[in-house]
Amino acid sequence: MIFLKLLQSLVETLHSEGTPGQVAAGIALGSVLGLTPLLNLHNALAFALIVVLNVSFGGAMLGWALFVPVGFLLDPAFDWIGHKLLLESPALTPLWTTFYNTPVIALTNFNNTVVLGSLACWLVLGIPLFLVSRWGVARYRATVAERVKRWRLYQLITASKLYDVYRLFRPER
Repeated sequence: MIFLKLLQSLVETLHSEGTPGQVAAGIALGSVLGLTPLLNLHNALAFALIVVLNVSFGGAMLGWALFVPVGFLLDPAFDWIGHKLLLESPALTPLWTTFYNTPVIALTNFNNTVVLGSLACWLVLGIPLFLVSRWGVARYRATVAERVKRWRLYQLITASKLYDVYRLFRPER
């Protein structure tokens, strides 16, 4: 059932009225939620940006769902990167000490190597992920979208009673 909901979300997001940039920004912001441990201040900030900015919420949830398994697979690499930044970089020690002793910034959990490593990787890969996602969404809409709309499965999903009930509670854009 969860796989079907993810598939529906993917199809709906790719066929939405949002621009490829909005969908890609949602995917990029959602990926930080999936790559980093969830209960951190920077994830609250990322979620606030998803809600406040004009980005695709479906794209953000899709990015989150896609990058949770990637985050778990890359946790050893994130730990290694965070260890290098936190413990083996003497030049950064005053910065980490200041962060740890500052009341609000301490909530970021930058003293955790996995959190620090995963956020550092996301900061490096966020813009390339946005650019690749924007290109992919635009390419999908230009080449594949019309063929998908002719698939029998797509027509069954959009014509089903359950889909009609779902559309009653979802405002049209």
